[in-house]
Amino acid sequence: MGTQGSVGKQPVNRAVKEGLITYSEDLADRPVTPFLEAALKHRGIMFSNGHTWKQQRRFGQVSMRKLGLGKKGMEHQMEEEAHRLVEIFARAKGQPFDPSPPITKAVSNVICALAFGNQFSTEDKNMQKLLETLDFGLNFGGSFFHVLYELFPWLMKHLPGPHKKALSALEMVLSLVKKEVEKHKEHQSLHEPQDFIDFYLLQIEKSKDDPHTTYDEENLAECVIEFFGAGTETTTTTLKWALLLMATHPDIQEAVQKEIDNIFHSSYSICYQDRKKLPYTNAVIHEIQRVRYVFLLGVPRQNMKDINLLGLLIPKRTIVIPDLCSVLLDPKQWETPGEFNPNHFLDKEGNFKSREEFLPFGAGARMCLGEQMAKSELFIFFTNLVRTFRFQLPEGVEELDQDPLLGLTFHPHPFKLCAVPRCGSS
Repeated sequence: MGTQGSVGKQPVNRAVKEGLITYSEDLADRPVTPFLEAALKHRGIMFSNGHTWKQQRRFGQVSMRKLGLGKKGMEHQMEEEAHRLVEIFARAKGQPFDPSPPITKAVSNVICALAFGNQFSTEDKNMQKLLETLDFGLNFGGSFFHVLYELFPWLMKHLPGPHKKALSALEMVLSLVKKEVEKHKEHQSLHEPQDFIDFYLLQIEKSKDDPHTTYDEENLAECVIEFFGAGTETTTTTLKWALLLMATHPDIQEAVQKEIDNIFHSSYSICYQDRKKLPYTNAVIHEIQRVRYVFLLGVPRQNMKDINLLGLLIPKRTIVIPDLCSVLLDPKQWETPGEFNPNHFLDKEGNFKSREEFLPFGAGARMCLGEQMAKSELFIFFTNLVRTFRFQLPEGVEELDQDPLLGLTFHPHPFKLCAVPRCGSS
């Protein structure tokens, strides 16, 4: 847990737990920086505060449940995308290929279905434009010009540069989402709510007489953008690490395949609920998320009042940054913290065991809203790919660079793999 001071000599992971859980509500605010204010205007869920954040987050949770996350609604879409991904990988015929583009597309299609409905996919030109533009805006974060804007907003507002392009890119994305909202409004009365936009438009109508409502089309558009910004990059990056780790740990890959083969016949469509029957596979997926956590640090918080955290007084409005890596790689909690070791999530009998220190989605009031969706996607995509193919390094390549590249996320260096069809796989 990073602050303007340090938390004495207390274990860092205890500080993270104390801050995120014990002081969950007190540390629920986000710091509002000049660039975030210019770009987001206090809209959406991730970087909003107070009444706006509470209403938008609560609605996001309710609508995701209604859309069937963890049940059969969105999960069916994930299964379809996983099968399409298998077909695309099969076209490489076991030759070296870059798995990144088809994975990104598959994950984006799931979010398209959530936000816009099944009729809208990454094949749509507007959707391709939205994803490309959003990618530029997101990659601007943490750049040199971003830092300059945060330090000298009064000056940067009058100067040309990437910051202007990033702001206009976000406005373009907003306009594209709003066009889709208009289409939904035209057909709103023709069917039951099918997606997030449908549910949100209904909520706007229900709340129109509430003088304190924050449900409006500006917040709707920002929420949709956040689904793509937060959901595509993280899940895609984790899946890329998953395939890379399978190729470089063939013994673990083989153990996963053996477990799946022993439980399910080749034509069986694996669903998220099946994780309970696949303890080793479930442990492998958790270990991938632990040892290859996609962020350097958690998203910054700000305390709404003075708090005493493990003997350290943190004054009101201090920016606090959760160091989740310190928990996920804590040598006092994990037997081999820096190594890929699925046994971290298995008991002596080989049963899956949950770990309190497993916090890739954060904890407390600001815990990742898309946690259930991400877990379902990772399990369904991973199991479908590994049961169908044996992932291995291209001929002549003895090892790949597994040190992460730091960008928006900790992602692997560009790489190619061979997806060799397994005998008897569908």
